Amino acid sequence: MKKYFILSFLFIGLVTGGVAQDKKITLEEIWGGEFRTQGMDVLRSLNNGKQYSVLNFDRSTRSTSVDKYDYQTLQKVETIVSSKDLSGIQAFSSYEFSADESKLLLATEVRPIFRRSRLGKYYVYNIKDKSLVLVSENKIQEPTFSPQGDKVAFVYENNIYVKDLASGDTKQITTDGVKNKIINGVTDWVYEEEFGFVRAFEWNKTGTHIAFIRFDETEVPEFSMDIYGTALYQTQNVFKYPKAGEKNAEVSLFVYDLNGGSTEAISLNNAYYIPRIKWSNDPSVLSIQTMNRHQNNLDLVFYNANTKSASVVYNETDEAYVDITDNLTFLNDNSFLWTSEKDGYNHIYLFNRKGELVRQITSGDWEVTNFYGFSPKTARVYFQSTENGSINRAIYSIGINGKGKKMLTKKVGTNNAAFSSDFTYFINTFSNTDTPNLYTLHKAKDGKEIKEIVNNNALHQKVKAYDLPQKEFSTININGNDLNMWMIKPNNFDPNKEYPLFMFQYSGPGSQQVANRWGGANDYWYQMLAKEGYIIACIDPRGTGFKGADFKKVTYKELGKFEVEDQIAAAKALGERAYIDAERIGIWGWSFGGFMSSNALFKGNDVFKMAIAVAPVTSWRFYDTVYTERYMRTPQENASGYDENSPINHVDKLKGDFLLIHGSGDDNVHLQNTMRMVEALVQANKQFDWAIYPDKNHGIFGGNTRLQMYTKMTNFINAHLGDKLKEENKVLELENKIKG
Repeated sequence: MKKYFILSFLFIGLVTGGVAQDKKITLEEIWGGEFRTQGMDVLRSLNNGKQYSVLNFDRSTRSTSVDKYDYQTLQKVETIVSSKDLSGIQAFSSYEFSADESKLLLATEVRPIFRRSRLGKYYVYNIKDKSLVLVSENKIQEPTFSPQGDKVAFVYENNIYVKDLASGDTKQITTDGVKNKIINGVTDWVYEEEFGFVRAFEWNKTGTHIAFIRFDETEVPEFSMDIYGTALYQTQNVFKYPKAGEKNAEVSLFVYDLNGGSTEAISLNNAYYIPRIKWSNDPSVLSIQTMNRHQNNLDLVFYNANTKSASVVYNETDEAYVDITDNLTFLNDNSFLWTSEKDGYNHIYLFNRKGELVRQITSGDWEVTNFYGFSPKTARVYFQSTENGSINRAIYSIGINGKGKKMLTKKVGTNNAAFSSDFTYFINTFSNTDTPNLYTLHKAKDGKEIKEIVNNNALHQKVKAYDLPQKEFSTININGNDLNMWMIKPNNFDPNKEYPLFMFQYSGPGSQQVANRWGGANDYWYQMLAKEGYIIACIDPRGTGFKGADFKKVTYKELGKFEVEDQIAAAKALGERAYIDAERIGIWGWSFGGFMSSNALFKGNDVFKMAIAVAPVTSWRFYDTVYTERYMRTPQENASGYDENSPINHVDKLKGDFLLIHGSGDDNVHLQNTMRMVEALVQANKQFDWAIYPDKNHGIFGGNTRLQMYTKMTNFINAHLGDKLKEENKVLELENKIKG
């Protein structure tokens, strides 16, 4: 190090101002939206299969419009509706067509409740006569057209209502809804978060019946959070949150007959969970998916509204758990397509209307990652998969007979398709680590590209000016498995020099961070750090997704065991590389990743010098039933699995530097996790740093929050991993000035 100081003194007099330097990326740019991508917002394919619609925002007038475009020419055909022409509406944030596309449901004044649920004021716009009707004076949830477009069903204060658009009359369907007790037609917190849906009512095909789920959460324990706000006294948000092993809401299913005004309860043999309901193409047949508490036994039930009878048509079990999807698709004869991991990889199956297997349509050591639908005209199924590599996604079609598979996309990276209603065309969204989102139109028959729609070339050119280092994809063999990895090295990488290593991971069940796609704000941050002299690496350990069921489910009943072992072993292996300083290795993560980074620092205290944990689970006993029990069973059944793998029980092992961050308004991973961790660290007499962001939820954002937080994290990394980099960068800067 002495030679650097000598060099700096020697040439200090030779350096003059105004010497050109590489453009440096800043946190202000990253979190100020400087690198935001352009896209196509709220894309809908129209019934004729020849046109599509998009939601457009006019920044000059602050207005929104729904515009219609032609697939063949990509030219705008017309503006269907613009908020500039609507009295009392400055803008709308989303829209939905009625089935016959004669009306639009426009969302305004929308505010979030939890992650997916929203309250808002909604209007029905009649395209023909340009009339506008307010659905309700109140802020409501999940308004949905009837199939004929003559009615709108919605939920207000936990009860279901139906508005007749012709008469203007509104009828209340349920009356027992009470906050924190009874919910009709929308899900409770845990269903919304872990089963991924909010609307828990469905119209049948003819609009004569509405099926709905009722949640009785009377006996579910309450959780409360202080909301600090700006008033003299704080308030409280109190809601039902079932933690692992505690009581869930009791669910029941009903069908309401709009003609007769009667409500029929459906007997489901005390089903513990009802994660999906969907009417079939037969207006009298409702499909229901039910699960046991362990989520390893799934029944597909058909209920006949005419005969008032229910029967199990298909059953699937697994030694670990069965995943829930939205892929159930009914064909015209009420046979159906279904996806399952039962052969070890996620694939598509065809069943007849009785639930008897007709055939497995796709097969191979790869995963179907998205199911787009079936075209009766071509008798082909359209899907996305990992067949060309687990870090990539491509679009395919295959005959319903399981033959004639075609790859419809050619670019290697991540492809996502939006098909026209008749499967003549699809709009492909492509990106990879070198290419920001590119939207192109293709023929569904053979995948031939017709025309480019939207590109992000301007962003690509802007990013080039920063000369940012790129991700390098590879695999690393850890504990007998070839784990996917990406690495970002400094631009001036020298294999004979030692660099500090900063690792990122999430590691949650079925997740993926090592993916060949255009990055987000975090990736710019990693590139910024790499330009400062860090090597950044990310490894997807055992338990993550898209490499088969066995690889994913190996962590069953032991969340945090194998994943942490893999991260520690990977850090050791990377530390043995000549260009990585084994004494300067750090790790960070958010949510499950924060749980992991905490465990890695504690259990790998001879490997990791520092860690950052954002919004971490610190004990699985604090997290919700559906997610936690899916992978761990209950704490009553698996106490050792919960406690031996929770970082709160390993604080005594802390040796390195630890930064703990949480939002006080986190309704998902409660601040309780961090507070209990803090108390454990204090009682273990361990020093650490921490930050709490008032009223911020699990995303910890709003205003300058992200900028301040990432500045804090950057400073922490520099203080504890970058101690040698300051002098090295000073010398490098000096040398560059001299060369200049």
